[in-house]
Amino acid sequence: MSQYIPEPDLLRDRVILVTGAGDGIGAAVAKDYARYGATVILLGKTLKKLEAVYDTIVASNAPEPAIYPMDLQIAQLKDYQLLANTLSKEFGRLDGLVHNAAVLGTLTPIEQYDPRQWMHVLHVNLNAPFLLTKACLPLLKKGKDSSLIFTTANVGFRGQAYWGAYAVSKAANINLMEIMAEELEVNTDIRVNCVDPGPVRTRMHALAYPGQDPNKLPTPKEVTSVYLYLMGPDSSGVTGEKFNAQNYM
Repeated sequence: MSQYIPEPDLLRDRVILVTGAGDGIGAAVAKDYARYGATVILLGKTLKKLEAVYDTIVASNAPEPAIYPMDLQIAQLKDYQLLANTLSKEFGRLDGLVHNAAVLGTLTPIEQYDPRQWMHVLHVNLNAPFLLTKACLPLLKKGKDSSLIFTTANVGFRGQAYWGAYAVSKAANINLMEIMAEELEVNTDIRVNCVDPGPVRTRMHALAYPGQDPNKLPTPKEVTSVYLYLMGPDSSGVTGEKFNAQNYM
């Protein structure tokens, strides 16, 4: 597909929650959502990074975002409900939720994989999106044409040696997306899709491929178009689909 060109007011008056919004793809997506009119809730574990994204958005004269510090590794069930209650009180609804926060874990054979590391990766990459989605679903149902986006990876579509828990978690994200798309297609207008950003100049990619020249990779800002498309009205009715962000550059 050719590059997607959104309308200037594509996301005007929409309220969107983005996880992992402190840096990388999450920060780039949050900034672009704000640029196109959305009020963005920035969720991440590092307050300083969230504040930097907040300052950039405010300086651009976009709608003022909100900051919600939350460490998905240690968050308890009550913390997810508290988040949902807070958003309900402050905004009354959610028009979108982007699951972007993730951890890489260790690239090692399954035989040598540390069980504690395995559980850590699956908790952040799979359990947390499930718990967050479940807590926020009533708010998404109150939104108009709400959109739920899971960020996945190519190793989620086909497992590859040494990718261990990360690949398993991303495959599970795809399956969760498909389940929710079918369930929510009945009696709601909530769309559920997933995006594979492809190789991008991020800290996680550098950890996975330390020998690769990052300057040969697209920046996070260059892969946000598909996130804009899926969050706005141009993708109304599109659900249960898998997208490659680099096809929209």
